[in-house]
Amino acid sequence: MNIVIHGIGFQKEFIPFIDQLFQILKDRKIGFSLTESFYKSLKKIEFDTTGFHVLSKKPSFSGVDFIISVGGDGTLLDTVCLVGKSEIPIIGINTGRLGFLATVAKEDIEKAVNGFMKGSYAVESRSLLSLESDHVLFNGLNFGLNEFTIHKRDTSSMITVHTYINGQYLNSYWADGLIVATPTGSTGYSLSCGGPLISPGARNFVITPVSPHNLNVRPIVVSDESEISFEIEGRSEKFLISLDSRSTAIDATIKLRVKKAEFSAKLVKFADYNYFDTLRHKLNWGFDMRN
Repeated sequence: MNIVIHGIGFQKEFIPFIDQLFQILKDRKIGFSLTESFYKSLKKIEFDTTGFHVLSKKPSFSGVDFIISVGGDGTLLDTVCLVGKSEIPIIGINTGRLGFLATVAKEDIEKAVNGFMKGSYAVESRSLLSLESDHVLFNGLNFGLNEFTIHKRDTSSMITVHTYINGQYLNSYWADGLIVATPTGSTGYSLSCGGPLISPGARNFVITPVSPHNLNVRPIVVSDESEISFEIEGRSEKFLISLDSRSTAIDATIKLRVKKAEFSAKLVKFADYNYFDTLRHKLNWGFDMRN
């Protein structure tokens, strides 16, 4: 078995858990390598990295069985970008806060390693958004697991986003911005703007306005077989677009289309994982201070 470990930043308090992960893999004679960004993160917290194999900046994942993402959900999103079309299964160890995506608690590292050695896991396929444009954007990394967002660039007046579904006019959103989220991303930015929760296996996108001027405008759920296109207007010459945590400024002349990517993200889930349990726990469903 061959594993790659990825991470993008840690506090010193996590050293014991990282050390435990490395030791467990060594004890079980599992070969592993570190991504360059993870290696640099370990060096920053003065972790002894002597003898570790480090991958190049543009690694080849040939022969890799799993990638372990050590960090929060942001790190896992970065791991999805790193994996790309190779669709290598990702194990998310959560050293962050919420952990909707990185679902293995840092205290359960040994349990997780034992789980994938025994085959006691499932691999979930999560749909990705693909951004198409007449310009090269995001250095060609034109896909995201959570959401695509159009947003005004500064504190200026709102923007207008004319939105089309398969070429048919849907609506003109007068708002601070607009979100197109996957089922996975429905628990993120879209949720905070009033969008619905969508279970991971649903074949849908949700379009959610950000602070709309018309209060009767509501989020809408559409098929993920749809192609969603946009025309942007506003007083500013530039607007912001983002794919997950990556953002860039564009002008209104750039054509934008969003649809489902031809490949997916593969997330490893262990036997004790339940999506609805995660929702109740992370969102404090049913929690009442009076009880």
